[in-house]
Amino acid sequence: MSGTAVRPSHEPLSDASRRQLARRAARLNAAAWFISPFVVLLAVWAVLVPALDVSPRTFPTVGAVWTAFISGVSDGTLWTHVLASMARVGAGTALAILIGVPFGILMGISRGVSGFFSPLLRFSVALAGISWIPLATLWLGYGTGAVVFVVFNAVFFAVVYNTMLGVRQISTNLLRAARSLGTSPGRMFLEIYVPGAAPSIVTGLRVGMGFAWRGLIAAEIIATSSGLGYTLFLSRQYYETDVIILMMIVIGVLWLLMDRLLLAPLERRTVERWGARRQVGS
Repeated sequence: MSGTAVRPSHEPLSDASRRQLARRAARLNAAAWFISPFVVLLAVWAVLVPALDVSPRTFPTVGAVWTAFISGVSDGTLWTHVLASMARVGAGTALAILIGVPFGILMGISRGVSGFFSPLLRFSVALAGISWIPLATLWLGYGTGAVVFVVFNAVFFAVVYNTMLGVRQISTNLLRAARSLGTSPGRMFLEIYVPGAAPSIVTGLRVGMGFAWRGLIAAEIIATSSGLGYTLFLSRQYYETDVIILMMIVIGVLWLLMDRLLLAPLERRTVERWGARRQVGS
């Protein structure tokens, strides 16, 4: 009809749309590369175990592990153990951050405090995590308290050390300017030291939580009657290799999800927001 504007069937994409599509394609490509070795491993597993007629007591088939997964989801036991382990990791990590960040900032500010505690810190790094399990069970008994203590130790020392390094990388000009303006110690802590050290704090948290998962599983094997580590050990007594492999997969997947979806983006955004603050004027 005359006088009616006709919209083109294919409008050209704007620069912003092109960039968005390019970023989306890059993410999909990265995700595909990340998943590809697991797909290959799964294919080899699915073919090789039946072909070699491996005994189920030695190693399960893919189908047996899938059946164990469906059973655990259906009766709720898998979720119970996952939630128990996640709660212990969360509690131990939260305590490590609440205590470790202020202590690490104090070490970064004071050379005297740092000089006194640094040898102890380096000594304790080798002992953090699994080596504390015997004492943890003696002090706190068998239960959640001992596991949380082990997780706390695994995260605490990594957070303290990286926080100290982060404080020392804060711009000296920024610190002088804040002090010259009469900034109170509380505001210095909240507005200068914590944001300035934030990239290093998150890095320490990411490293520490990797060790925390190992400590968690070992502690649950010994000190509790619930959780992924406990289920892993209990299944071994009954030769339930399908459940053993399932628990190993769940542990690995949980850590990958936590690292890729939470810790890695948090570290990247922290560096983008506060990373420059540590260098400007230094």
